[in-house]
Amino acid sequence: MKKLSIKLGAIFFLCILGLESFMFFFLHSALVESRIQEELNALQARGNSHRAILENHFTPDTIAHVALMETESTTDVAVTDADLQILGSSSKNKQLIENVKLPSNEIPQGGLIIENDWETEPFISTVSSLENEGEIIGYVFMFQDTETVHSLIKRLNQHFVLAGFLTVALTLFIIALLSKAITKPLIKMKDATFQISQGNYSISLPETGKDELGDLAKSIESLAHDLTFLTQERNDFLASISHELRTPITYIKGYTEIILKRDLSEVEKQNYLSIILEETNRLNDLIKQLFDLAKMDQNSFLIEKTEVNLKEILEKVEVKLAPAFKEREMTLHITCQKDFFLHADPIRMEQIFLNLLDNSMKYSGAGGITNVSVELKKSQLFVTIRDTGNGIPEEDLPHIFNRFYRVDKSRTRLLGGAGLGLSIVKELVNKHNGTITVKSQIQEGTEFQMMFRGAWSDENDLTGGR
Repeated sequence: MKKLSIKLGAIFFLCILGLESFMFFFLHSALVESRIQEELNALQARGNSHRAILENHFTPDTIAHVALMETESTTDVAVTDADLQILGSSSKNKQLIENVKLPSNEIPQGGLIIENDWETEPFISTVSSLENEGEIIGYVFMFQDTETVHSLIKRLNQHFVLAGFLTVALTLFIIALLSKAITKPLIKMKDATFQISQGNYSISLPETGKDELGDLAKSIESLAHDLTFLTQERNDFLASISHELRTPITYIKGYTEIILKRDLSEVEKQNYLSIILEETNRLNDLIKQLFDLAKMDQNSFLIEKTEVNLKEILEKVEVKLAPAFKEREMTLHITCQKDFFLHADPIRMEQIFLNLLDNSMKYSGAGGITNVSVELKKSQLFVTIRDTGNGIPEEDLPHIFNRFYRVDKSRTRLLGGAGLGLSIVKELVNKHNGTITVKSQIQEGTEFQMMFRGAWSDENDLTGGR
């Protein structure tokens, strides 16, 4: 009983067998009762037919004629006077004569069933009264041997046994087919999940329809595809992190060995130490970014929301980045005409803008222009950062928020960065219940747009703009 098909088949068979047994028993009882009732009704109708003749012609010849008619049938008749003295009978059977007796209750016009116990009694019988001008002049007793009834019930039982045998056989056959049809896709799904557990995610399940099994098959295929993506992403992550960590460590180790092993001038030492410090800072930033992402994944990254003025945050960001833009001969324009307020973490909001603007600065050349604009539509605050930089290829746009993904496939160090900045930006925007989208064209520039809900423009009127 380890196979699911056998278990399902056994359960179905027992349930159907129980239901069929109940139905067969009920049907058999109903048929037997109905058939016996038909025999009794027919016997009573025959007695009433004789009564109708005898009431009009209550003579010895008519009585003898009635008795003679019943000798050729499966039923018997006994005609008596009002005192139950037998005037004529189609049978001399003593048991039949002994059953010529009136019931305790009154006999109606349509006759009365005297005995209906066909299982234990030798006869079933009815009685009809003969009347003349309102007075009872005699009785017509009708009898039928219960052996004929038993024979009838026996044939009925044989038919039921044959029907039951055929029904059970057909039920077993249908259950076998259904169990196989139901368990076959489940077995394939079991094999597919085993393949997934072994690391083989390239599975394909047949279409099983639009029922629960079909949904389960699609879910397993979707799981396999997701695991394929996650495995690839994990491998890319490990390759990226190893590269990003190895590069600054190689620089630090190499220049440290040069300083220790060579007799260098003070200027050369300072130059090499500056490189070591730069790579150490780069390594520290990378570790900090990884630590932030790890906390975001574990939902332990704290966002301390308070009422913030977005205009003030953008002014701080402009003060911090203006020298860097000027040094690179670039222009930064931030347009925020009003004081826009929302509930956010001011430190994390500043981090979002710094990362995006730093990214814009890295991928724009001399003379490039970066514009930041803010717009409030009802309670939704839209912040748009548009630059005139190199742009992002269309095939790279769906992936730029992935960790360690860089449009710069050669990973040149001239631009710096480990490909984590945009990942952190997206996580932070999501933490603030916002959304971020990107549009870009090669050599024309890139546009990032963020949307934050629940903002307003007047600090004294919290419902304004909502």
